[in-house]
Amino acid sequence: MNTLVKHVLTASILSTMMATTAFAAPAETPPAFVKKVADGLISRLKADNAKLQNNPAAVKAIVRQNLDPYIDSQSFTRIVMGTYATNQYSTAAQRAQFESNFRETLIENYGSAFAKFSNQSYSLRPYKETNSKNPVVTMDFNNKGEKIPVSFQLVDKGNQWKIRNINVSGIDLGLQFRNQFASTVKINGGSLDKAIANFQPDADAAINKK
Repeated sequence: MNTLVKHVLTASILSTMMATTAFAAPAETPPAFVKKVADGLISRLKADNAKLQNNPAAVKAIVRQNLDPYIDSQSFTRIVMGTYATNQYSTAAQRAQFESNFRETLIENYGSAFAKFSNQSYSLRPYKETNSKNPVVTMDFNNKGEKIPVSFQLVDKGNQWKIRNINVSGIDLGLQFRNQFASTVKINGGSLDKAIANFQPDADAAINKK
């Protein structure tokens, strides 16, 4: 085999391997991923329930360990910042600072929300394959006879599903947080730096607007 043929074959093999890696889908199905994340988090909250009473720091630590690795904070950031996430309105440094701040407050929001649901039963709704790049998986929490639907919108990040947005009882949290952030920018006189520093997403307020 001459050198030219070897180079062509090598290039062809490498291209095939790179293409396969780039377009490979996550091994888990969307509902299996959501169930794994929910089971892992809620089982921890249940196991340590007695220790978590009036201990928000402990709840936050558990949520961080069991949920934070599966959140696509970059996508969430773009949703919440809206037009402010574009180069026309913000710098890369401002977006990075917003993402850092937002991730922290998001964990606190999730911590309080899941702590409320940790002693409730829950079930996954039948999943419909739509071939969407952002599949949605919905689970129902049974809260004293009332079903509370929580939908997780996913995205494939490097062959790993991650959560990019959440909908609770028909309320799109990403869009509600976007409205809250826009209001924060207005309150701070249009200063994006001040808005980023002062923004506190409030999931309870968003959900209770329904």
